[in-house]
Amino acid sequence: MSSHAAPQGVLKLSNPAGLYDPSANGYSHVAQVAAGARLVFIAGQGGENLDGSLPEDFTGQVRQALANLQTALGSVGAEVHQVAKLTVLIVDHSHERLAVFGSQLQQLWGDAPTPACTLIPVPRLALDGMLFEIEAIAALAP
Repeated sequence: MSSHAAPQGVLKLSNPAGLYDPSANGYSHVAQVAAGARLVFIAGQGGENLDGSLPEDFTGQVRQALANLQTALGSVGAEVHQVAKLTVLIVDHSHERLAVFGSQLQQLWGDAPTPACTLIPVPRLALDGMLFEIEAIAALAP
């Protein structure tokens, strides 16, 4: 079983024996949050730039959405390694789009284990042309 603890032991991510290793797909099976942790809920972040425009391609939207996630986390003093759970919505999901998302997530998280994650294929999102959305729950020291 592999695990990684965030600062102060607030978050422990693991992949129990008996389950396949999901790290290539950008997530861990289990996220444990210590009692008393401060939970932060980040609303779904799409690929919108500061002016509200969307990159036309999927990769550009994933990159911008992850940058937006970092901005939202940073506003409360959090970093990506403190994220316990992600929910990802992908329009017209495919293995190619999963590979793009997984690659971008691995670049952002580096060698640290990635959080628990649920990916939901959807037919459309809130804005015309929006192809990707990601929300997060982070666990911080109280």
